[in-house]
Amino acid sequence: MTISTSHVTQSKQIVLASRPDGIPTTENFRSSIAKLTPIADGEFLVKNQWMSVDPYMRGRMKEGDSYVKPFQIDEPLEGGCVGEVVESRNSNFNVGDMVLGNLGWREYWKSSGDGATIVDASLVPPQTYLGVLGMTGMTAWVGVNEIAKLRSGSTVFVSAASGAVGSIVVQLAKAKGCRVIGSAGHSDKIAWLQGKTKIDAVINYKGTDDLLRDLSRAAPDGIDLYFDNVGGDHLEAALEVMNDFGCCVECGMISTYNATEPPAAPRNLIKVIGKRIRMQGFIVRDHMNLRGKFVDDMVPLIKSNQIVWEESVVDGIENAAAAFIGLFSGNNLGKQLVHIS
Repeated sequence: MTISTSHVTQSKQIVLASRPDGIPTTENFRSSIAKLTPIADGEFLVKNQWMSVDPYMRGRMKEGDSYVKPFQIDEPLEGGCVGEVVESRNSNFNVGDMVLGNLGWREYWKSSGDGATIVDASLVPPQTYLGVLGMTGMTAWVGVNEIAKLRSGSTVFVSAASGAVGSIVVQLAKAKGCRVIGSAGHSDKIAWLQGKTKIDAVINYKGTDDLLRDLSRAAPDGIDLYFDNVGGDHLEAALEVMNDFGCCVECGMISTYNATEPPAAPRNLIKVIGKRIRMQGFIVRDHMNLRGKFVDDMVPLIKSNQIVWEESVVDGIENAAAAFIGLFSGNNLGKQLVHIS
């Protein structure tokens, strides 16, 4: 058991000031200072270095039942984080250990060990455990392997293909010998996909007036898997081009997250019947028993450069809200991170 003498007494944090109506604004967030009491026996104190902002957090800003409880007004938000143990009265967590947790949006947090995992910062940089070796990478891996059960030779369409999850999906599918088509909305993202991921075709969804036409041209023989991060017109186009007995893996629908009224269902949803399409949503937390297998699969792909990634980094916890809001206008390439210290 180790105890440092940092004597930290307060922690800056970001709280939810109000529930957004439509696209969040900085007025929906507020910085506050929390007082920290000394750690008790069995506890340790973590100083956050990195935190993640992710589109799913928008859902937690709404009231109502969901698969995870909503954020509360005037309470700090939560999310993936990696930090260093700076004080400890817990024999399993020593000062200097790097720890993965879910109490981002704050400088410091205390724990007795529940929900905290020591990570090996000598294997990869610590923030990687928020991205390719964290929930982001595991979301892609579960969707491809457990939900889609993707087979070699398939044709795959990935929306938001340059995003944190989408870019890993592209590369996992390429590693399986699949033909992969992606969508992205900026020229630099398209260039990165073409230069780094070995993707076969990219559609600029912001630069087209007919997504269905462009997808049909990119996949003249149809698609077998649609990995959905966007919903809306992307899902409609995918259903139209999907081959019989194809699969739609429903990971996210960022195009609908800020809708003030429920969006209409895909106008061609009837295609699910005639084409015998399988559609399945999933939550990665339901598959945490597979984390060991996920890491075992991913590390060799990383070492062989079959999986590469980009990080978009914003410095300072005071800029976390702006980093989060930027997700909805596509400001990030790859994983959006906030460097706290």
